[in-house]
Amino acid sequence: MRRIIGITGPPGVGKSTFAKRLAAEGGGVQLPMDGFHLADATLRRLGLLDRKGAPETFDAWGYAALLARLRGEPPEVVYAPGFERGLEQPVAGVVAVPPDVGLVVTEGNYLLVDLPEWRAVRARLDEVWFLRCDEEVRRSRLVARHIAFGKTPEDAERWVARVDDTNAALVAATAGRADRIIEV
Repeated sequence: MRRIIGITGPPGVGKSTFAKRLAAEGGGVQLPMDGFHLADATLRRLGLLDRKGAPETFDAWGYAALLARLRGEPPEVVYAPGFERGLEQPVAGVVAVPPDVGLVVTEGNYLLVDLPEWRAVRARLDEVWFLRCDEEVRRSRLVARHIAFGKTPEDAERWVARVDDTNAALVAATAGRADRIIEV
């Protein structure tokens, strides 16, 4: 029987690194929620590009549908989207989940948010683990990531303060819904 474990926590806490290690150790596959980012063209059309990364900038219903498909353990390979940091865009079909994979580790900020689309995501997960780390470490990681992918240091600091910190506060408030809290 396939298990689907969710890893959540604020932006910059290390979810992707933790999920990748957990999937590798368990012989599973890592599935990033970031593959369900809406494309920049869509965000622009919706007037949400300046909030990219907020809960409403994801196709959460599509994510829930894919998790339901994986939960059903179909006999074929299921291809899922990933996220290319260099492009800052989702990329279709880069994650393959073969039918014999018994563990899927998915990670993302909003797995425990109390909105219908995110509750649908949570309903497809066996457990959700919440990661926490020192706030200064988390923020410095985010600033460094934004700089590495093209923002000036000033723009990176502003983005973290305006977008990432707002999202982090929302995510931190969901920790009480987690099955486990892990300090990283």
